[in-house]
Amino acid sequence: MPRHGRGVPEKSRDFKGSMKRLLRNLREWKFLMILSLVLAMISAVLALIGPNKLSDLADEITLGLQPNLTEESINEVMQSKEITSEEKMEFSKFLEKAKSEKDSDKLIADFDALPKSVYEIVKPKINMDKVFALSIFLASIYVISALFSYIQSLSMTSVSNNFAKRLRGNISHKINKLPLKYFDSHETGDVLSRVTNDVDTVAQNLNHSLVSLVTSITLFLGSILMMFITNWIMAITAILASLIGFSVMGVILGKSQKYFIRRQKELGNLNGHIEEIYSGHNVVKAYNGKISANEEFDKLNDNLYDCNRKSQFLSGMMQPIMMFVGNLGYVAVCVVGALLVSNNLISFGVIVAFIIYVRLFTNPLSQIAQSMTSLQSTAAASERVFDFLDEEEMPKENITKYLDKSKVKGEIEFKNVKFGYDKNRTIINNFSAKALPGEKIAIVGPTGAGKTTMVNLLMKFYDIKDGDILIDGVSIKELSRENIHDLFVMVLQDTWLFDGTVKENLKFNKLDISDEEIMEACKTVGVDHFIKTLSGGLNSNIDDSDSVSQGQKQLMTIARGMLENAPFLILDEATSNVDTRTEELVQKAMDKLTRGKTSFIIAHRLSTIKNADLILVMKDGNIIEQGTHDALLKKNGFYAELYNSQFDTLT
Repeated sequence: MPRHGRGVPEKSRDFKGSMKRLLRNLREWKFLMILSLVLAMISAVLALIGPNKLSDLADEITLGLQPNLTEESINEVMQSKEITSEEKMEFSKFLEKAKSEKDSDKLIADFDALPKSVYEIVKPKINMDKVFALSIFLASIYVISALFSYIQSLSMTSVSNNFAKRLRGNISHKINKLPLKYFDSHETGDVLSRVTNDVDTVAQNLNHSLVSLVTSITLFLGSILMMFITNWIMAITAILASLIGFSVMGVILGKSQKYFIRRQKELGNLNGHIEEIYSGHNVVKAYNGKISANEEFDKLNDNLYDCNRKSQFLSGMMQPIMMFVGNLGYVAVCVVGALLVSNNLISFGVIVAFIIYVRLFTNPLSQIAQSMTSLQSTAAASERVFDFLDEEEMPKENITKYLDKSKVKGEIEFKNVKFGYDKNRTIINNFSAKALPGEKIAIVGPTGAGKTTMVNLLMKFYDIKDGDILIDGVSIKELSRENIHDLFVMVLQDTWLFDGTVKENLKFNKLDISDEEIMEACKTVGVDHFIKTLSGGLNSNIDDSDSVSQGQKQLMTIARGMLENAPFLILDEATSNVDTRTEELVQKAMDKLTRGKTSFIIAHRLSTIKNADLILVMKDGNIIEQGTHDALLKKNGFYAELYNSQFDTLT
């Protein structure tokens, strides 16, 4: 089965509980959040008031374009002394004719033919004062709504960014308090995903989804209320027309969902296949597996193509359907509105208002669905972050003593040490050994014997279950981890170089080291020639990429260890990644490095520890043999068997 990277799960285990905890953690910014949500609601309410005022404006303009045949203007004509009786009689005939005339063009012609004195009183007039007042009111609403939206957006951006900053800070502090066993049992990519992807998901969705959800719900419920307040017949028309469109969209979404699920599955299968084939590209070519690999790729690619084609076709229909829903609502509103206008039940402005209300009613539904999906992702991401923050931390240390590394003699004693990574499996069984100051102690044994575990216990990466480890007679239980780490130099099998200059890599966490001291250490281990070939020497930029060979990386990490002035030295397979000639050079450098230091050397190549003062042979968590190289060979025991097996393998 291909292995896939783990991202943010789509759904949370406990949505309600996760959101409650998330909100509790946001209490510090409670005021800004409430302000933002209130402003979002006010902005939505102002958007709902706009259509009604726009309706009044449309009615006022429409009324101003029609003949002024109100009762007041008719009385003014009939009572005017400046208008003759004949002109009044002609106006009366026009009014009688207007009641029965159906030809609007002929009626307009007759109206234009009225006497000038009469026409001046009843001619169309737009009340510009009222139009101007309504326009100012509408402009003010939209400006205030935009201003409120800007303030709430700024507030939520501040909340989400500050919350994300605090989460990253909490995670950073948490990492330093977690025991090593957590990182042994969790993938590095998973931990990094919690720090980056999950925190970003929480911040981004918190910024957009919460406000969008409140705004959309306000618009949705408010538009329904305003439609019924304005005209219930038109409201039912608009809602029924929209529901017809949404029912069609629901059917399509139901059919498309299975293709989206299959697409994600097939995408994972294809990515897993590509990852495996490219990571083992040399093996595929060496075993002539190109044809079968390509056939498998074509099969997976075709499956993904089929799912993509169907899912994208159906998802591509969403936008046209949304347009159809909106247009269907507009048509229904216009048809029913025209019938109501013709029967003098509503004014033309009501139709204008309902066209806007239809848009305010349909758009929030899709935004609500999208916001709920985003909140699910937010809850899932926050669960992963909070799970990490809830992990069991290293137990508090009973620190009562401190060892100054400049005064440490260099004696270490293991007293009846017992340890297991879990309760049901013991790895170290009653381990006892003593290293005198300046001695070179080699720890050998088969894989899984507990060699590296002993080093981890000595460095207090893990706490021992029983027994004790003493440094100059002081129990490590009484010393801080930082104090213990300061007493040791570690050169491991796994090299580590960060993106920076050679100098920064070699003097890592040390400020008082000169370039001369750095070059002297490099010369001792034989990496000075490589550094001199770089264009910038010590100031050249390097990283952990393949541009630097594995052997050169190891030599630089050894040089880094030489620059650390500490009384104890741990070498865990430090020469495993260098060639035989370089190994001989490094071995001589190690002899210089170990002078005056109590050294612990873990090695599988037993030829590298011939000159050790004491060799501890481990098997199944116990020391089964100990002594010098020559003495152990003479015993012809397990060590001799291990040592001779290397040469048997070569032959």
